Amino acid sequence: MSCKLVIEPVYESDFEDSSYGFRPKRSSKGAITEIRSNLQQGKTEVFDADISKYFDTIPHDKLLKVVAKRISDRKVIHLIKMWLKSPIHEEGKISGGKKNKLGTPQGGVISPLLANIYLHLLDRLVNNKDMFKRLGIKIIRYADDFILMGKHIPEDSLEYITRILERMGLKLNTEKSRMINCKEESFNFLGFTIRYDRGQNDWRLRYWHIEPSMKSQNKLRENVKEYFRKNRYKAMPEFSPGLNAILRGWMNYYHIPKVSYCRKTFKRLRWYLDESLWNHYNKKSQKVSKLYRRYGFDGMVKKFGLIDPTKYIYQHQLVKA
Repeated sequence: MSCKLVIEPVYESDFEDSSYGFRPKRSSKGAITEIRSNLQQGKTEVFDADISKYFDTIPHDKLLKVVAKRISDRKVIHLIKMWLKSPIHEEGKISGGKKNKLGTPQGGVISPLLANIYLHLLDRLVNNKDMFKRLGIKIIRYADDFILMGKHIPEDSLEYITRILERMGLKLNTEKSRMINCKEESFNFLGFTIRYDRGQNDWRLRYWHIEPSMKSQNKLRENVKEYFRKNRYKAMPEFSPGLNAILRGWMNYYHIPKVSYCRKTFKRLRWYLDESLWNHYNKKSQKVSKLYRRYGFDGMVKKFGLIDPTKYIYQHQLVKA
């Protein structure tokens, strides 16, 4: 962490604005906001890219050369080299060590920064290459996930990206990478689903609809279900804070004012919580079960401070104000 705090500002001055992952004061919200802005400008052709096992395949020798271009202290370079070569202890077995020539240590504090330093090469080439600038093609990257956006993305530009990654010792996952026209097909990025929708009141109107993906919604339901299972014997005053923490973290991630549309998703979440609480209390004693029948979901919100997802956006806006 000490090393990261020292070298991170050096690279922050170099990093492109198109990079959003694992950086100070930057997040997925900024990436999604830029995607929406690009779509509104007519950049509706999207190349949704996927790098195969990026964190496991970064070549140590090439990464260290890139780091050495900005960091001249040999002791710092040696430290980073030792971290990269450190053995991996997994399921009682030790692997890697000095023979390890690829990848960054999983869970290492400095690993996300090293991953950003290496893919900064890709950001810089796309943002400064005449071919991309002339066509107005933009790159938006969050760690190893990135997309290209433009009014038209020719095949030779994709071949150029592939060649650059191969020179870096990386490989595109051809099965997961795809070119799409956003006006005809939706796509997922960073847990959001982005599609071109018809207006509710006037079907002739179209707008860019951004909401939590179904995969993310199902994952949340699994987490809530697991929380109910593990805490089934807790009284409601002790039960609601933990459940609120799960809900608040998820809703904070997906609620982006004037960018994402979460009202319907949060409404479905409320129905799910209401049904889950009903089943939860029905399994308890008759006295406790009557308590829920008497108060209902709204009563739990007022009496025990449970979060109501349908009112969360409005409450969140009041807090911000």
